[in-house]
Amino acid sequence: MRILIIGGTGAAGSRIAAEAQRRGHAITIASRTTGMRVDASDTEAVAAAAARMDVVIAATRPALGREADVVAVTAGLTTGTARAGARLLVVGGASPLRVPGTGRTAIEDPRWVPPTIRPIAAASTRQLEILQATGRESAWTYLAPAADFAPAADRTPGLGQGSYRLHLGRDGSVPDLVIAADGTSRISMEDFALAVLDEVEEPRMLRGVIAVGT
Repeated sequence: MRILIIGGTGAAGSRIAAEAQRRGHAITIASRTTGMRVDASDTEAVAAAAARMDVVIAATRPALGREADVVAVTAGLTTGTARAGARLLVVGGASPLRVPGTGRTAIEDPRWVPPTIRPIAAASTRQLEILQATGRESAWTYLAPAADFAPAADRTPGLGQGSYRLHLGRDGSVPDLVIAADGTSRISMEDFALAVLDEVEEPRMLRGVIAVGT
């Protein structure tokens, strides 16, 4: 497949790009500063970059203190990919996911979203809200990693083992956070990349949310 990865030089995006290359896909990496330069908030720029692409993967993250940028970026991505006729997969966050048995979202529970990261977590929630408000012409999927989301090398053993579990948000619902039997919620960026590329190749969800964890 022809895949455009916007934010493909970042921590998550670079691992998704590596997995896509390993599987033999034709990938183009775009960012604000390297590779194909694309301002994701610019609808026309996104549409031009996404032309003749099968899938666009958005692995963007606002800079510290610029969390409000997520509004323009998400709007640019959804409208631009819709104009190009490309499917959009968004690397989101755990914050909008439901905490099993509580009726709360992850951002409302400091076990999963500590106060220090609430601004960026709130941006992830806003990102999903914007996607949910788009018209039917936008073919998006929001992939939400577990609460502990980092490169395998940065975490304890047990991450980066080549496996993952999914919770799917059916009928427009937001699924539960993936929590392991030991009470942790985590996924390595490497294992998350497997889930993203599996979704590219064999779609499970359109205009909905997929939670990913171990």
